[in-house]
Amino acid sequence: MKKILGVLMAAALCSATDAAAANCNDVPSASELRQAMLAAAKISNAGGLFQGARMWGAVVNRDGEICAYITTTADPTQVWPGSQAIAKAKAYTANAFSLDTLALSTARLYTFTQPGHSLWSLGQSNLWHPSLTAPPGGQGGGNNQIGGGLIFFGGGVPIYRGTRLVGGLGISGDTSCADHEIAKRTRNELNLNPPGGALVDDISYSVPGVASVFAHPRCLNTWRDGVFIGEEAPASGY
Repeated sequence: MKKILGVLMAAALCSATDAAAANCNDVPSASELRQAMLAAAKISNAGGLFQGARMWGAVVNRDGEICAYITTTADPTQVWPGSQAIAKAKAYTANAFSLDTLALSTARLYTFTQPGHSLWSLGQSNLWHPSLTAPPGGQGGGNNQIGGGLIFFGGGVPIYRGTRLVGGLGISGDTSCADHEIAKRTRNELNLNPPGGALVDDISYSVPGVASVFAHPRCLNTWRDGVFIGEEAPASGY
């Protein structure tokens, strides 16, 4: 009887493991993600401090479960450790607020979530779980778990298979503008663009005199599609 119970428990465990793994079938594996991110950084100047050379990348499935996360450097400690959780939260955010018919990058949520706007304090609704952040180069990190966390600046994009939303991609490790640039290039390298095309949820930079609820401020050394956009606005009042 004990042997039968043991076999049944083992079978149940294997089935659960297989089911969890199957949930990630539609999104890139860690090796696919890293290859695409490395290719994305070589396309043209991504701007920021490191031009896309020091990045964390993460993908979640449609359920919001973490499926893979990597760094573009061989030594993970040479990418900001804090960017691991940010990349995972960006992936979660892009997936959480997109639909089959609406691709919404984290960059496009910036203005909505500022003080005085309609989604101010949204970030308090679903906090990141610190236990799902792995030490640089360490094991764990929340695979097949929902980490949560909401980020409202550039670097997170939803990913699609044809017309179907299958998850989110998050990139962090530089300015938010450079993060977005690498994220949209990586999604394109992986052929996971939304139905409207690679630029349907592209970052929209603030233009003096032109109001847009989708606007995102410029960053240090901001580039878009190989074209220099400008610099972060100078400090005012401090």
